[in-house]
Amino acid sequence: MSTLRKVTTTFPRSTPSALGIDAAGIAGLVRSLESTPGVEPHSLVLLRHGQVAADGWWAPYSADRPHLLYSLSKSFTAAAVGIASREGLLDLDSTVVSHFPELDAEVTDPRSRAMTLRNLLAMSSGHRQETLDRARAVDPGNLVRGFLLLPPDEDPGTVFAYNQPCTYTLAEVVRRASGTSLLGFLRPRLFDPLGIATFGWRRDEHGNELGFSGGYTTTESIAKLGQLYLQRGVWDGVRILDEDWVDQATRQQVANPDEANPDWRQGYGYQFWMARHGFRGDGAYGQFCIVLPEHDVVLAMTGQSTDMQAVLDAVWEHLLPAIDRAGDDHRLDLSTLTSPPVAGGPIGLEARGRSTRASGPGIPGLDTVELEHDDDRGWTVTLHQDGSAVRALVGEGSWAVDGATAASAATADDGRTVVSVRLVDTPHQLWLDLDAPTRTFTARWETEPLHDAISQLHFPAED
Repeated sequence: MSTLRKVTTTFPRSTPSALGIDAAGIAGLVRSLESTPGVEPHSLVLLRHGQVAADGWWAPYSADRPHLLYSLSKSFTAAAVGIASREGLLDLDSTVVSHFPELDAEVTDPRSRAMTLRNLLAMSSGHRQETLDRARAVDPGNLVRGFLLLPPDEDPGTVFAYNQPCTYTLAEVVRRASGTSLLGFLRPRLFDPLGIATFGWRRDEHGNELGFSGGYTTTESIAKLGQLYLQRGVWDGVRILDEDWVDQATRQQVANPDEANPDWRQGYGYQFWMARHGFRGDGAYGQFCIVLPEHDVVLAMTGQSTDMQAVLDAVWEHLLPAIDRAGDDHRLDLSTLTSPPVAGGPIGLEARGRSTRASGPGIPGLDTVELEHDDDRGWTVTLHQDGSAVRALVGEGSWAVDGATAASAATADDGRTVVSVRLVDTPHQLWLDLDAPTRTFTARWETEPLHDAISQLHFPAED
């Protein structure tokens, strides 16, 4: 029988060298993240032996701020399934349709009826492709019903396809088995024991957490989930996840050799990807929970990265060789990290006023932008999209943080006023070019949100 390992709910701070990591490797990783095209870091927390070796946030992001996880949310949903299984609330080998008796007469395809919770956990429902849009087309008001009425192409358990309704259905199974929301179920069983005080979840039109996306939490909380799995389900001497669950969740359940990138074709577990080193949960635009059991290391990162393979390449190139390598710490300083603000000249008062959208492509529904100035607050920008308004303070040569926004602006050489608005609870950054003579603007996303309008891109209210 394994020994229960005691770890506190707040990570002790140490230094890289004291934990057997050469700080030069961490510095190299940071330089690589900052200089690689398609990569923009927002935060990192590096743990070894349950202690903080290094952490840093690129301003305007900060340690206490939650960050949209996108598909890294799936790993938290999977933990809920593991806990519910441990409590005897559900059987992983039960068929999916057995949890939805109201659909029993409608779901007649043999493969759909044979699909189990384990198949959903492993993204091996038998469908060859993502089913989200097709399931919504079948039943716009009931995603589970739409999903179960789409016959799988192959026998469940035989093929891999990254498939959002698999995770949404798992979340609904937990809600039904527990009689509460996903957050309500996880709070006393996972979040409170791990000391995760901040976790929100975007909900659908029925008030249900998306499960497959929409989770918001801090970088330290991401690291805590990784540390729990590294400790094989035990936290502070208390078992939260069964050891067998951790074994199953973090090893290949289904092969995925056709994935394009090397760290995405190492196999898939239970809402975790296997990697060339260790395993990980991840989400769009660079949200990572990387666990390296052979090194007793967890690395949590957030960002706005379109090339996620490049992020992992940087970790393998710089951090991995630094583990168990002698070095000193004196040149590592992560306290002054920053995302560069907009560069240019000061904003002229002629830029004040309301601008309408110029002809050509733009952001749907974003039709009006107001740039205003007063002596007390300085510059502010207001974005009007589909009847909702988002107002942000604007810094000149700096980031002005205001609630869930951070904005910076400057005057370009051609006289345009360039404004960048970061929705700092998310990966996303919006660029505006304002032309004062014509009172028009153009707008583009640095990375386009996968769901939600501008006014919804913030930490959602908790239960």
